[in-house]
Amino acid sequence: MEETLLKIKELLALYGLNVLGAIVILIIGVFAAKLIRASLRRLMGRARVDETLISFVSSLSYIVILIFVAIAVLGRLGIHTASFVAILASAGLAIGLALQSSLSSFAAGIMMIIFKPFKVDDYIEGGGVAGSVVAIGIFTTELKSPDNRKILVPNNKIVGDNIVNFNARKTRRIEIVVGVSYHDDIDKVKAVLTRLIESDPRVLKDPAPLIAVLALAENSVNFAVRPWVKASDYWDLFFFLQENIKKQFDLEGITIPFPQQDVHVRQIEK
Repeated sequence: MEETLLKIKELLALYGLNVLGAIVILIIGVFAAKLIRASLRRLMGRARVDETLISFVSSLSYIVILIFVAIAVLGRLGIHTASFVAILASAGLAIGLALQSSLSSFAAGIMMIIFKPFKVDDYIEGGGVAGSVVAIGIFTTELKSPDNRKILVPNNKIVGDNIVNFNARKTRRIEIVVGVSYHDDIDKVKAVLTRLIESDPRVLKDPAPLIAVLALAENSVNFAVRPWVKASDYWDLFFFLQENIKKQFDLEGITIPFPQQDVHVRQIEK
């Protein structure tokens, strides 16, 4: 009996401190992981970083710290951790190669969240598609097409292509080309277009609208009509002008030509 108690005391003396040390490392490690996660959330919140990125980075940092804590606890208990580290490194490499495209989209998502080339509700063109931004995720960006289709675009495709943000500026310029007949009085045409543009309150005074002869084309004299409007009024005014230019030209007797050919038939005498 005494021999058994002696062996128990020896085991406690040998492993008790290691177990106690492992428990202390675990407690301190978990506390440090929570503290670092909270500090990151607070610092990134003050920097006005997107909430999606704050949540992801803070959670990732917490998990990584816990992994190192677990390795330290195992090492304190006398378990060799070199094999665990090698397995984790190999698994990380394999996962990285398998998810190369996803990791590329992840990195692109972080770049978009940090640099903000567009925001939710902006109408953009990128990655070969166009639509209103519904959500910016870590891996994909959700767009809504004008006909209400849901479009999910990998972030690496958007970042790797040209990004056109139609709502980045408060004002936009409408560009309409109007062709009239060579028989029409171009001063009259310009006066009609000017009156139509200046009478609409949605057209901005500054910058001033431009109405000028753009080209002497093959079948028509082309006028450039370029008024500036608020971005929110762009499409309403665009469609309004297309319709009302035609109506005003009809009232004023101005002709909008269309391509045509005159065919002359000659009779060859035999």
